[in-house]
Amino acid sequence: MDSLTQIVLGAAVGEVVLGRQVGNKAMIYGAIAGTIPDLDVFIGNFYDTVTALEIHRGFSHSLVFSVIAAPLFGLGLSQIHKEASWKGWSLLMFWCLFTHPLLDCFTTWGTQLFWPFDLRIAFKSIFVIDPLYTLPFLIFLILASRLNRSHPKRKKWNRTALIVSSVYLFFTLVMKGITYGEFEDALLEQGIAYSEIETKPAPFNIILWTANVKTDQAFLIGEYSVFDTKPISFRTYPKQNDKVKQLEKYSNLQRLKELTNGWYTITEKQDTIYLNDLRFGLLSFDPEATKFAFSYRLTEKEEQLIITEEPKNRGDAKQLLKDLWIRLKGN
Repeated sequence: MDSLTQIVLGAAVGEVVLGRQVGNKAMIYGAIAGTIPDLDVFIGNFYDTVTALEIHRGFSHSLVFSVIAAPLFGLGLSQIHKEASWKGWSLLMFWCLFTHPLLDCFTTWGTQLFWPFDLRIAFKSIFVIDPLYTLPFLIFLILASRLNRSHPKRKKWNRTALIVSSVYLFFTLVMKGITYGEFEDALLEQGIAYSEIETKPAPFNIILWTANVKTDQAFLIGEYSVFDTKPISFRTYPKQNDKVKQLEKYSNLQRLKELTNGWYTITEKQDTIYLNDLRFGLLSFDPEATKFAFSYRLTEKEEQLIITEEPKNRGDAKQLLKDLWIRLKGN
């Protein structure tokens, strides 16, 4: 999830663990702990594109990391703030570090929660930024922080924040199940043979959902809003794996393919080859759209394959928001 959401979650969890003993310090250090796992993004800047992608939400988002790091951070905090013991601070750090990847498990990218096992858990039920999850959470947390640590309503507001956010998170799974059924029914009605389907919410909401459908020669992409009145339509994106046959010898290409879990297409523009990660969709809901959220340029140079992520610009974001609002209201 985005940084603000993880800060809010960390603060609320910190309050549960030590709020009664140390007051707002529990929220402050909980918020800090909630951002620590995402330092893997900074570390990734020192590596090539594919390695950075492999690092992201890997070790730092695992149970192993939480178990190892929590007592170390707890020891440091217990030396600075004597109001709580080493055990108390360690518990705060553990739960704040661990709830971060737990929440990320609900996103499309997922996490390697059980690192070093090569298993990425991704429920794909919530977008990385969802105002309906974060804003109520933030409001209740602010209400709690303004009260004295012994005030009975402080615990009530913080508990409400966690309950409301958790109920919403559960509701995202319900919505995923409902919309998944809609996509399955549409494929059946249209007589489309497929081997696999995955669904995810569109950015910032759980009203509009998208589906990637795998067939023999192509991928299909479709959208469904709970306000739709017309049948779901699917657009076709050929796999075109033959375009990278000459690059198959490079290990970093194989690693990139593995990261996409097989959900990718190959395109060629102006003699340049791109691998498009389908899991995160397109940058527009226009039926003619071809620009993907995550696209990687493949450049062969001096017996090496250079893989670079295509940059996104502000215009892409503006267009996506405009298209999203129109499409969300139904077809």
